[in-house]
Amino acid sequence: MSTTTIITLVIVLAAVGYVAGRILAVKRAGGNAQTLHSRPVYYGSYAFLWTALPSLILMAIWLAISPIVIHEAVLESLPERIQEESAATQSLSMGMISSIAEGLTRLTPTELTRVSAGFTALRPLLAEKGVPLGSNGEDFMIAAAKNLNQWSAESHLWMTVAVIALAVLGFAYALFAIRPRMRARNSVERVVLVSLIGASDIAILTTIGIVLSMLSETIQFFSAVPPHEFFFGTVWDPRFAANVGTTSSEGQFGLIPLLAGTIYIAFVAMLFAVPIGLFAATYLSEYAGPKFRSIAKPLLEVLAGIPTIVYGFFALVTVGPFLRDLSAELNHLVTGHYSNFIEAQSVLTAGLVMGIMLIPFVSSLSDDIITAVPKSMHDGSLGLGATRSETMRRVVLPAALPGIVGALLLTASRAIGETMIVVLAAGVAARLSINPFEPMTTVTVKIVNQLTGDLEFNSPQTLVAFALGITLFVITLGLNIYALYIVRKYREQYE
Repeated sequence: MSTTTIITLVIVLAAVGYVAGRILAVKRAGGNAQTLHSRPVYYGSYAFLWTALPSLILMAIWLAISPIVIHEAVLESLPERIQEESAATQSLSMGMISSIAEGLTRLTPTELTRVSAGFTALRPLLAEKGVPLGSNGEDFMIAAAKNLNQWSAESHLWMTVAVIALAVLGFAYALFAIRPRMRARNSVERVVLVSLIGASDIAILTTIGIVLSMLSETIQFFSAVPPHEFFFGTVWDPRFAANVGTTSSEGQFGLIPLLAGTIYIAFVAMLFAVPIGLFAATYLSEYAGPKFRSIAKPLLEVLAGIPTIVYGFFALVTVGPFLRDLSAELNHLVTGHYSNFIEAQSVLTAGLVMGIMLIPFVSSLSDDIITAVPKSMHDGSLGLGATRSETMRRVVLPAALPGIVGALLLTASRAIGETMIVVLAAGVAARLSINPFEPMTTVTVKIVNQLTGDLEFNSPQTLVAFALGITLFVITLGLNIYALYIVRKYREQYE
């Protein structure tokens, strides 16, 4: 019986419990629902929850724990020489065993008799079934794969029995417990409250989990690389080759070039997006008619839904070559020579394209904040004889300024975390430069580079990605907290 089938059976039984709970509550009240403590729907919900919730929770726990237990049991059944190997070697062996186990489930009983011949005979047999295996398998893996399949089947069988039995017990208990004066509504609302609290805690727990996972690897990185060399270094060269003139075999992990590129590209993007976004928000909120606003605002927000990789292709194919050719034409007009001073991949290219992506963030947030300014202030200014322009410049915008600043800070944190546009539009060169016509790179790009490929998390060139990640996390978190503080202060002023 598949997992989906088990869930379906539990839900069907819970639905029957819902209907039976409603009917039984009214029946035990002598047919007069007015004498019930709660409405009949709460008694039905009470039976539904007691039938479905405990059994589904048990099933979720079982599915989470049983693979770990079976994995450890299979690992303990392997020869001692395998158990003494490194974790990476054991992981490769377990991966091969899992592939063999999957292949064994596709064999017919006749084909299974050929398995005893060993791995050499099994490999072409599984290849015919669409399960290709490497050449580094051994005969003991077949027995381990059989154990894996057997224990998994037994675990699934016991899970099925336990889940269905618990659902039946919950069903029987709920119907037995239903009484006219039972506080069914309180019980149901308590479960709903706990569910809401759990849902709201997911974001917090996820954030804590992300920080702890990065923090542990970051601490390991700083045990190999001094923090001052990372935070104040001006050279990014994580390769493990001896530097010229030194005997050190370690790379250099200077954060400054990456941080400078991140801030520089984000600054250029904000320099482009903020004026256009604010002007668009001002026009839509004050000057545009209702019909035009209902069309223009959704169209403008479509830009926010375009994948960033598409913006990256746009920068690589269109904007970058256009700026390069334009600089060559301008140089020809001035000097008479065709030589470009703007490279196709540059800070300017990435900043312009990222700015286009950020326009809807600035305009939408600013528009919402401007329209949230009390209408009485706007109408009072017009009533005193001020023009629309004067009202926007001297009344509405100053009142909305704290909220707009908060919106811009949130937009800046979005720009700092961008990756794909920078990879395609600004390149991967880690350098310190004030020339916006040259390529630079950002922290996020190097995080991707350092974690690309088959790497083990035990060397500084891999662990540095976590140090970069937690640094970027702290920067964006600070911007978001400050932005939320400003927005909250703004809201308290007018609500």
